[in-house]
Amino acid sequence: MSVAPNRLSDVLSLVEKENPLLDCLTYPPLSQIGNTPLIPLRRVAEHLPDTVKVYAKAEHLNPGGSVKDRTALHIVVDAIRRGELTREKTLIDSTSGNTGISYAMICALMGIPVEIVMPASASQERKRILRSYGAKLTLTDPSQGSDGAQRHVREKVKNAGDTYFYADQYNNDSNWMAHFERTAPEIIEQTDGQITHFVAGLGTTGTFVGVSRRLKAFNSNIHCLPVQPNQAKHGMKGLRHMETAIIPGIYDNSLNDQDLYCSDEEAFTMTRRLAREEGTLVGISAGANVACALKLAEQLDEGCVVTILCDKGNRYLSQPFWA
Repeated sequence: MSVAPNRLSDVLSLVEKENPLLDCLTYPPLSQIGNTPLIPLRRVAEHLPDTVKVYAKAEHLNPGGSVKDRTALHIVVDAIRRGELTREKTLIDSTSGNTGISYAMICALMGIPVEIVMPASASQERKRILRSYGAKLTLTDPSQGSDGAQRHVREKVKNAGDTYFYADQYNNDSNWMAHFERTAPEIIEQTDGQITHFVAGLGTTGTFVGVSRRLKAFNSNIHCLPVQPNQAKHGMKGLRHMETAIIPGIYDNSLNDQDLYCSDEEAFTMTRRLAREEGTLVGISAGANVACALKLAEQLDEGCVVTILCDKGNRYLSQPFWA
């Protein structure tokens, strides 16, 4: 089986080493992005037959605390290689929080200024982490969600000249390529190629698109199932109700074998269960992923289901569902 390199230090031949902005790629925390463990879900999945296994890719263990470390690093490195991002420009993007935190961590090390635009409803923990890394933070109307933040950024950069590098994670192919080149090969290797189903939430859609595209190239019989909230107004920050939201330009619906839907209460309940039964403190979107992965697994006679633990739960502790 051909498996792509896992750590960024293994793929430095793909970048121009002489670029001073990229000198830091071999050092922590950037060198620690990726190669996250694949963990079996035991207690929450103990009712399943022995022929059905459910695993979770522990992306919350990335140094920036989320799967978005992969996305942000790939976007930043690609932009530097193309000459589009320098220390003289400010990286700007809209986010529900996690990608912004990853940008801020990476660019702090590289000496690149960052401006993050996000809904005011984002958790206080996320806002404080962003400010701690030195990012400028602009908050938008919470009723407009991440779509409103996107519109704000587009308007801001329209006449800004060369002041900004607009990372545009929702339409940047570097987003899904991060998962095509690294996350999916890790999953294939860690399951010995036995994965049968992949379940992942839709936000920017980069994780789902990149991993699914690589998995289907490896084995066209692998089923890829996206997770989204079951209604337009929901409490799963970072996930997108596709029928009512701006569809990311990178989304490829042809990779979708079956839509999975999750309610707030299902996501909240599973998030609490993961902490209290699996000892894994993760965020709400991870709870939604696991809830849907288990519902799928309950319908199988045999199979290997893999899902994503998107981010750490300590950036949601002020949310009322923990009470």
